[in-house]
Amino acid sequence: MKEKLTTLCYIEKDGCYLMMHRISKENDVNKNKWIGVGGHFEKGESPEECLFREVKEETGLTLTAFRFRGMITFSTDTFETEYMCLYTADGFEGELTDCSEGVLKWIPKEEIWNLNLWEGDRIFLKMLLEDAPFFSMKLTYVGEKLSQVLIDGQDKKPQEENGEC
Repeated sequence: MKEKLTTLCYIEKDGCYLMMHRISKENDVNKNKWIGVGGHFEKGESPEECLFREVKEETGLTLTAFRFRGMITFSTDTFETEYMCLYTADGFEGELTDCSEGVLKWIPKEEIWNLNLWEGDRIFLKMLLEDAPFFSMKLTYVGEKLSQVLIDGQDKKPQEENGEC
């Protein structure tokens, strides 16, 4: 199998994250989940070039301030390994537009735990909200069940779906 490189960004405004409800595509690994915005690298792109292009394509917004927060490795028994550059952004210009990949909505940060999120996303979102320093995380899934979490090389046991690690 071939690895893939992606970016994911949580854009912040007024105590909210811009989230995408992935309901538009039929064959979507994220079908019915809520995630940030981002996508796959194109040939020759740097992580930041991919970030800027994907945010613009999916939201209509142009980022003006962002932080590279972590590197996430997704390993599964059903898809190729994915290496994802994780960002937050709190500066942007432009008007929010509709997205062909899902529905965009500003969600208050304290309410994100009520959404249909990947189990591993709950862990790194908690770290983002706690303003954790740059981190490396490996999330291993068997089907949709999180079976292993490594943070900066240290084994962390998956907890119940409450955002704690």
